[in-house]
Amino acid sequence: MSLFPSGTATPASIVEAQKAVLGNPPKARASFAKGRCVRGTYIPSDRADEVTKSRSFTTPSRVLARFSVDGGPRESETMDLALRGFSFRLGNDEHRSDILTQSAPVHYARTLDQMLAFLTSRMPGRDGRPDLEKIKAFSTANPETLRQANYIAAHPPPPSFAGTTYWAVHAFPATNSKGETQFIKFKVVPVGSELAAIGGKARTTSADVLRDDLKGRIATRDIRFSLMALLGRPDDPTRDVTIRWPDEDSREAVRLGTIVITAIEADETCDTSGFDPANLAEGIGYPPDEIFAARRAAYANSLAQRR
Repeated sequence: MSLFPSGTATPASIVEAQKAVLGNPPKARASFAKGRCVRGTYIPSDRADEVTKSRSFTTPSRVLARFSVDGGPRESETMDLALRGFSFRLGNDEHRSDILTQSAPVHYARTLDQMLAFLTSRMPGRDGRPDLEKIKAFSTANPETLRQANYIAAHPPPPSFAGTTYWAVHAFPATNSKGETQFIKFKVVPVGSELAAIGGKARTTSADVLRDDLKGRIATRDIRFSLMALLGRPDDPTRDVTIRWPDEDSREAVRLGTIVITAIEADETCDTSGFDPANLAEGIGYPPDEIFAARRAAYANSLAQRR
């Protein structure tokens, strides 16, 4: 059975469409092109094995991570509706998990076909600009594709990567040390009241403000995030990444561990290896939604093209 049953879109066509929307920049990522590679450590909590037996989450390890902003290499990092990303790698070569998170709890498309149509409606015309009427018509016909942008508009991003909360929008089947399996969602929360309480938009003319802020913070102290597992319930939707779980913000969550960012890493380190959502150590399974299946193929395609 095909992983992409709904129509004609393919992971390769998604990558090409993403690049076309950005003006086809050479050798650049298809999305989240601007970022900062960092490294650190992961410290598991004593409750991690209640959620998953995956050794990448239950044992201490080094961390390779990348903070980023959606868009092309020339995009400003201070755009009002700029989605932020935080990708990180836990474990070692034998028990490695790559988790991709973002600063909104939902994705902008439910299926691969809808994602391709979303991108196609935003492709620039001969004047180098997208057709606003075409975008409006698509959004009217597909209102769920506005949920991500509406969330960001209602929750302005803080002026720092370090103070941002990130979500993995997919529902992951997690098997614990007792052999029990349930769906979870990953949420990455900044540690420290001064960071968690940061509000307001970053206002500056510098396109590198977020990266410069990150470098300055790490030069003086480490940056910490709690890696949380939101616990699923039997009736939770697991295939539609444009909707949240009911009462998601107030439901039970388990702290899997703490991610401690301690140093800036050469950007080439993250660019060379990439973060592959297909890398999940035993104890964390693949989400059942169509978008995750596409990401597994699309990230490999995009990395191969950059190389």
